[in-house]
Amino acid sequence: MNTRPWIVDDDLWALIEPLLRPWPEKAPGPRPVADRLCLQGILYVLFNGP
Repeated sequence: MNTRPWIVDDDLWALIEPLLRPWPEKAPGPRPVADRLCLQGILYVLFNGP
């Protein structure tokens, strides 16, 4: 088992990524954080607390 369960491996990301909506082309400003890193941050907080 992975010692860092909040890390999203390539196999899991291949299942999750198609479920996410694409970033709007006319969105103001640059994309703030990559979707995968954002998910890993959410999982980190869920596993470790705030």
